[in-house]
Amino acid sequence: MKHLTRAWLVFLLGALALAVQARAEDFRVGFVNTDRIFREANTAKAAQAKLEQEFSKREKDLNDLGAALKAASEKFEREAPTLSESQRAQRQKALIDQDRDFQRKRREFQEDLNARKSEELQQVLDRANRVVKQVAEQEKYDLILQEAVYINPKYDITDKVIKALNASIPAASAAK
Repeated sequence: MKHLTRAWLVFLLGALALAVQARAEDFRVGFVNTDRIFREANTAKAAQAKLEQEFSKREKDLNDLGAALKAASEKFEREAPTLSESQRAQRQKALIDQDRDFQRKRREFQEDLNARKSEELQQVLDRANRVVKQVAEQEKYDLILQEAVYINPKYDITDKVIKALNASIPAASAAK
C-alpha cells in the first residue's frame, strides 16, 4: 500500500510539473519604462511645454527680483563705509526684508511648480497606463511590469506604448 501511494504521489508531481511547464510557455511578460515615457511621449512633452508656458513669467519675475536684490546688496556693500550708522542699519534691514520676501516667493514658486508637475505627470501616467492595458490585451500579455532592477530588453514594450501614445495624440496637437 505504501508503495502504491508513493507511485501515485510521483505521478501527480510529474503531471503537475508538465502542466506548469505547458502554462509557463504561454505566459507572456512585458516591461514598460515609465522614465522613457515621461521623456519621449508626446503627451509628456506637451505637459512639459504647458508647465514651461504656465510658469515662465513667474520664473522670469523671480529671476529679476533676485538680480535686483543682488544689485542692491552690492550697492550697499560699496556705500556702507560712507553711510551713517542709522542709514546703514536702515538699508541693512531693508535688504533683509527684501531677501526674506525673495526667499518666500521662490519657495512658493517651487511648491506651485512641483504641485503642477505632479498633476501633469499623473495625467501622463494615467493615459500611459490605459495604453499599456490596451497593448497587453491586444497582444495577450499576462503581466506588465513598470519597475524592475533588471529586465531583458526582449521583454521591453516601452517603444510600443510610446508609439501608441503618440498615435493617440500627435506631436502638433500635443504642443497646444
